[in-house]
Amino acid sequence: MAITDRDIAGLDALETPLDTGRQSRGAALWAAAWPKLAAAGLGVGVWQAVVWTGWKPTYVLPGPVPVLRHLASDVADGSLLRSSLITLQRAALGFLFATLMGALVGSVVARVRVLRTAFGSLITGLQTMPSIAWFPLAILLFGLTERAIFFVVVLGAAPAIANGLIAGADHVPPLLLRAGRVLGARGITLYRHVVLPASLPWFVAGLKQGWAFAWRSLMAGELLVIIANKQSIGVRLQVARDLADAEALLATMVLILVIGIVVDAVVFGTLERAIRHRWGLVEQT
Repeated sequence: MAITDRDIAGLDALETPLDTGRQSRGAALWAAAWPKLAAAGLGVGVWQAVVWTGWKPTYVLPGPVPVLRHLASDVADGSLLRSSLITLQRAALGFLFATLMGALVGSVVARVRVLRTAFGSLITGLQTMPSIAWFPLAILLFGLTERAIFFVVVLGAAPAIANGLIAGADHVPPLLLRAGRVLGARGITLYRHVVLPASLPWFVAGLKQGWAFAWRSLMAGELLVIIANKQSIGVRLQVARDLADAEALLATMVLILVIGIVVDAVVFGTLERAIRHRWGLVEQT
């Protein structure tokens, strides 16, 4: 029996997402935000319950209300914004350089078998190195300067990014590689048009892990390397500890946590959703 255009159209329709009606932007934002808000509310509730038990005096472990009041005061006078900008600038520069370095190293190591054998385990070993262990060397090389912080942030993030790209290249389905070769892709062309696109989810996972390492390295660096006239988030944390100001210390910790959540949701969440939509892993709404 001959297959008609109508039959083909019917088969294509099986892959077409059901039209369930588009969500409004506000509804979509609320659907994404309310679980995070609920989790935050639960965390605050547990925090307050611990304070109510009297486990520690309130001057050591204040409740969420005075801490959030202190945070709001810092926002109002602009000091929190200035500190955040200094820290985020360091984070962005370090992570950008680590991304370039990790992508370059990962691409080369993934393509050249000899380099993979020689340096694959070394990259993983560097990834497992605690960031704090790099600071004595960084301070010895660069002193108490911005370059010492930058050095550790890059070394903290780049190996994770490189490993993400290497893992992605290792998990490209052989069928895709054979299809690319049949279509005439060889060498760099095969890597650019087949391997790299297929590795993208793993690469984004490496970027996400690299950001986590970079952020932790930066916080450690700002606690150890204090630079005059640059009151970063880490400096605020150290000053609060020195003054035994529990409210300021916890307010700064809340800020660090919030920045991490926002970056994950806005930057990496957007990238992951775009990849899933591109690959047809979720229905368009």
